[in-house]
Order: sequence, then C-alpha cells, then structure tokens
Amino acid sequence: MSLDGQRLDPDRYTVAPRTISFIVRQNEILLIKLAADRERWSGHYNGIGGHVEPGEEPLSAARREVLEETGLSLPDQQLCGVVTVDTGGCPGIGLFVFVGEAVENDLSAGPEGAPNWLPIDRLADYDLVEDLDFLIPQALKAQSENSVFFAAYSYGTGGKLQITLTE
Repeated sequence: MSLDGQRLDPDRYTVAPRTISFIVRQNEILLIKLAADRERWSGHYNGIGGHVEPGEEPLSAARREVLEETGLSLPDQQLCGVVTVDTGGCPGIGLFVFVGEAVENDLSAGPEGAPNWLPIDRLADYDLVEDLDFLIPQALKAQSENSVFFAAYSYGTGGKLQITLTE
C-alpha cells in the first residue's frame, strides 16, 4: 500500500488512538476498578477502554473494549469527546470518549479489572483515575446535548495534569 500524498514524517509528533467509554443506567455509571498490575492507577476506578487496533475505527474499538472488559454488548454508543494527550514524548494519545446506556446487567470481569456500578452523585467518594473528575461530567453533558467536546491534556511541573477545554 502506498502512502504517497499522506506526507507522513516519523520525526513529527504522532498519537496512539485509544477509546474510553462511560456506560450509564439511571443514576449510575459503570467503571472498572483497575487490577493490581496497573502501577500508579492500581485499585483506582477508570472508564472502560483501550487501544484502537490496526484497521479498526474508534466506535468498533469502543464496542470491543466494552465487551472484553465487562461482558456487555453495547451497540449504541455516542461519541461525546476527543482529547489529545501530550505525554511529554512521542507518541501522544488521541482519546475518543464515548457514552452509552446499558440495557443488560450481566457483568463479567476482564484482565483490566472488575466492573462496578457506582452512583454518579457520589463519585467523589471513590478513588478515580486523575482525569475522571473532568472527563465524566464533560462526557455526560455532551451526551445530553448531543454534542462533542474537545480538550487537550498536558503534564506540567511535578507531573501535574493540565486540561485545556476548547469552548
């Protein structure tokens, strides 16, 4: 396959595509309590997601990750956000944020961790991955407004997460 005309330069900044999905039902959200081998985030709650595989587009990747990590088949997920993550090196991350509503209830744990339904209004009571305080409200707002938000993450002094939301 020829990439002529694509002007790909391996010395320029590149991103690895990833997805994250937030599954809701009534006043709860499904998050994964990360497994012990997840280093800095072990035992913390995160959305459901992972890498977009070669030849796969983001929506199919989001569906696959939800099935792999929770056992749920979720055909209707809405793209609610796109976040670029400057990791301080190359590649960065291009994060596609989806929201879906659960209609089935049989959960199964995957290698990433155990899925748990948590009350949305009590998320402050749980150890969340550092960006979820921002990401969950933005995603749920975008879903309710049938819109898409755009943001950029970078890491400042001492590794502190900095978030820029495009208005």
